[in-house]
Amino acid sequence: MKLGELAERLGCQLEGDSAIEITGIAGLAEAGPGELTFLANPRYRRMVRATRASAILASPDAGKMPVATLRAADPYFAFAQAIELFHAAPRFEPGIHSTAVVAPSAKIGDGTHIGPYCFVGERVKIGRNAVLHSFVTIYEGAAIGDDFFAHSHAVVREGCRVGNRVVLQNGVVVGSDGFGFARDPEGHWHKMRQAGIAVIEDDVEIQAHSCVDRATVGETRIGRGAKLDNLVQVGHASRVGEDTLLCGQVGLAGSTHVGKRVILAGQVGAAGHLTIGDGAVLTAQSGVPNDVPAGAMYSGYPAMENRLWLKSVAAFGRLPELQKRVQMLEREIAALRATPISERRGGGANNGKKKPMAPRRKARRTKRGAKSD
Repeated sequence: MKLGELAERLGCQLEGDSAIEITGIAGLAEAGPGELTFLANPRYRRMVRATRASAILASPDAGKMPVATLRAADPYFAFAQAIELFHAAPRFEPGIHSTAVVAPSAKIGDGTHIGPYCFVGERVKIGRNAVLHSFVTIYEGAAIGDDFFAHSHAVVREGCRVGNRVVLQNGVVVGSDGFGFARDPEGHWHKMRQAGIAVIEDDVEIQAHSCVDRATVGETRIGRGAKLDNLVQVGHASRVGEDTLLCGQVGLAGSTHVGKRVILAGQVGAAGHLTIGDGAVLTAQSGVPNDVPAGAMYSGYPAMENRLWLKSVAAFGRLPELQKRVQMLEREIAALRATPISERRGGGANNGKKKPMAPRRKARRTKRGAKSD
């Protein structure tokens, strides 16, 4: 593809030769002649001088580049679009593989591909142009929208609802039983029947081996456009807002409500029965025992305001020194307490007592009122 055509399709301003042939895309360090690369993070500016790429995507304020340049307000997003131009998604022919099992009462939309060893239960509804890759299981009564894509070993459990353009990566389970148990009179755990469902709204992607539990009653809901990374656990009756990111190994205990456009970085854990407000950010490995206000950035455990956490972390490195100083001060205080008060005041031969004053002689008065010795 000519660079000029690529600029037009990406909506970028071109600086350089529009006739340059672009045959692929690559990162700054790997790109070679004929390839397009990108600069999104200023930290990598030093790598631009050494790039062998034929063209680069960069922001308007990124300065002069040594190769032909496509200026984009968001180079990273433009690069994501460029990937789609050079690496089209695989296409799957409509039809049902001979090894698949599809219940007679299931309704399958036009253009749907059901691959080897899939199972589709009774009363299932699947929209148009869906792809069930292989070994995908859809339990009875599930309802799935258009353009659904389920990779191998993905599961949608009974009664759950999935919207349009949802992607389930390998091993995802939607609607697994919530972790609900009650003690019986003898102290044994009695399993609570998980009678609710899980709802996945439009444009959600859930990556490999993540689980969204069904509710005990009611529903667990993942909002439109949310993205869940690998190994994420969403507990029963939780709610995840629109366009929220849950990064790898995030865990939400039951009844956690996460707002819109929230980012929970890797291994964040929420204790459950709490709310994380819209636009909040929790940095990696934060533990959340209480509500988090909208727009806040929290870190650590227990999670606290990020600036306070950074100050606390800075103090951690000085703890051994501070401990020694405290021990020294404690010894000095103990020594002072063991010293008599008189010695603390620097007493001497009089044991700290004031020297007695000489008695004043009384003046004698004459009959005339004159003083006399």
